Amino acid sequence: MHTFQIVSSLSLLLAGSQAQKYYSMKPENHPKLPTQVCTKDKGCVKQDTAIVLDSNWRWCHDGSGSNCYTGNKWNEQYCKDAKTCTEKCGLDGAGDYESTYGISAKGDALTMKFVTQGQQKNVGGRVYLLAPNSDDKYNMFKLKNKEFTFDVDVSGLPCGINGALYFTEMEEDGGKSKYPTNECGAKYGTGYGDGQCAVDVKWVHGEANCENWVPSKSDPNAGTGRYGSCANEMDVWEANKISAAYTSHVCEEKVKGIYRCEGIECGTKPEERFRGVCDKDGCDFNSYRLGNDSYYGERKIVDTNTKFTVVTQFITVDGTANTPLKEVRRKYIQNGKEIANSKTNVPGVAPYDSITDPFCADVKRVFGDPNDFGKKGGLPRAGDAFDRGMVLVLSLWDDHTANMQWLDGAYPPGAPEDKPGVKRGTCPRDGGKPEQVEQQFPNAQVVYSNIRSGDLDSTYRP
Repeated sequence: MHTFQIVSSLSLLLAGSQAQKYYSMKPENHPKLPTQVCTKDKGCVKQDTAIVLDSNWRWCHDGSGSNCYTGNKWNEQYCKDAKTCTEKCGLDGAGDYESTYGISAKGDALTMKFVTQGQQKNVGGRVYLLAPNSDDKYNMFKLKNKEFTFDVDVSGLPCGINGALYFTEMEEDGGKSKYPTNECGAKYGTGYGDGQCAVDVKWVHGEANCENWVPSKSDPNAGTGRYGSCANEMDVWEANKISAAYTSHVCEEKVKGIYRCEGIECGTKPEERFRGVCDKDGCDFNSYRLGNDSYYGERKIVDTNTKFTVVTQFITVDGTANTPLKEVRRKYIQNGKEIANSKTNVPGVAPYDSITDPFCADVKRVFGDPNDFGKKGGLPRAGDAFDRGMVLVLSLWDDHTANMQWLDGAYPPGAPEDKPGVKRGTCPRDGGKPEQVEQQFPNAQVVYSNIRSGDLDSTYRP
């Protein structure tokens, strides 16, 4: 289970919002992050790709520099209603990614720093991979019968902080062609949605999400609006140096691309969680939660004190891209050694070592969790999203909703820690609070590097 895939977002000049008009008082220069595409017979070929900052972090103003959003509130002068706000407000360039957002690319490595003190304090960030040689289209991944591999250094990520790399089913151009009010598109990082039906996204379908906006009580830069932004999501990697998980989230069949939800469809209220259009819990594989506490962590089998390689394989029914997805496999490479994924060690659960529909059903049955993942279509539905194409997201965030306990501590709150599935890591139950981790670990960071995709067993072998 995980909560909203978005961090506390700050911005330039006392603003932190997204809108759909295009302004250029600040430059927009996409940091280069080359990636590779691999085949078994020809090896790996470099792609000239780059990253773009998510629009939720950007300065939003009226074209003359007057803020449309400050702190965690919309400016009522412009944003009393969605129509007026959409007409008056626009996004600007990100300026210097490193000095403002702590995001830098060098060679094939992307470094994301946790707290950056520029003109304003920035916490975390989220970026997307652009298509090769493009400034206005996202790179679309179709990974059935393929694999995705990257190197990661999580040694600088303590309890309560999540370095997340994942795929979500967004529009290739960020919604620019589909929604006429969106003048910015992928160039300015618009069009985000996820399996949580994120209600803290400030613009949905090219319109301001300012109506019924409720500022967060715990996050000085975020809030929730009338609409949520839903999408199928594959979390390849959510981790710190304590715990790691990979998780598939699927949505109802009608959710193709970004789906704008409202009310019960968003599943935001606890009592409506499993009535929404997307599976918020997902089907997750966390080695610690599944009974192996010696596999992942500092000085463990996968040693998080040093860099390692993460390989994720998307296996279909017949070994082609034309049949349903049936399995998501995981393995690691560290210090030249290939490390098989851990196996489940939970009474009443077979010894699985990958995500499959039977694995999900068994684990949820024993843990006492509703199998919303299976109800909404399971892995075949996840494969359908890859058929249409998904966007790569790289992020770093802390958790104002659940203090990241669902990843590295004990969750849900109040549940006995000896109950199967409750313990997800060794972090203290009273830890992970954003105000604490931001003060204690401002220099935390994650480094993603050597990103490649391609044929099965082609991306990690010499």
